[in-house]
Amino acid sequence: MYYVVKYTGPFGFIKPWTAVRDSKTFSQQFLTPSIIEGIRQKLEVKVILRHKLAYTSISVQQEQTQTRGWEKKTQMKMMVRNQSILERGVMIDPILYLAFESESDALKASQQHICLCRNEDVLLPDLIIEQKTETEFDEITGFELKFGENEKSFLAGFDRFNNSQAMYGYLEITGKPVSGM
Repeated sequence: MYYVVKYTGPFGFIKPWTAVRDSKTFSQQFLTPSIIEGIRQKLEVKVILRHKLAYTSISVQQEQTQTRGWEKKTQMKMMVRNQSILERGVMIDPILYLAFESESDALKASQQHICLCRNEDVLLPDLIIEQKTETEFDEITGFELKFGENEKSFLAGFDRFNNSQAMYGYLEITGKPVSGM
């Protein structure tokens, strides 16, 4: 039996590991093992068994950034940091389901907010903890990265909690996880 907590928020962005400073980047549609581990540590629970992520749509938003270094403008007698505009495809109305093995972990998780990857991507929990069988959880609409390496797997990034070890998984899509407006 799984104890499931549903989290919702107005928006969320999961930066793909391949997008270092691409001028246009769309949110990743799944959570990697290191993201799940970061959420687990934040919630201070023993284990997150599974997850499902769905959202309404993608909104492309602009973000102004500055370079790390400074440029010396000799004639103007000043130092400047160059700026650029990045476009981010942000998930609108993300819904994240987290499955826990114990009711106590689910209760602890249901009393805390989480962030997908950025601090501004706050998701708040529903007050109700649902009990679901594995089969019932399988039927929840959403994207889920099944962790591990097999013939369907792809490289999903490098684990910041495990000496930058390669993370592999395969994407399982249930229902219509992008619901439209």
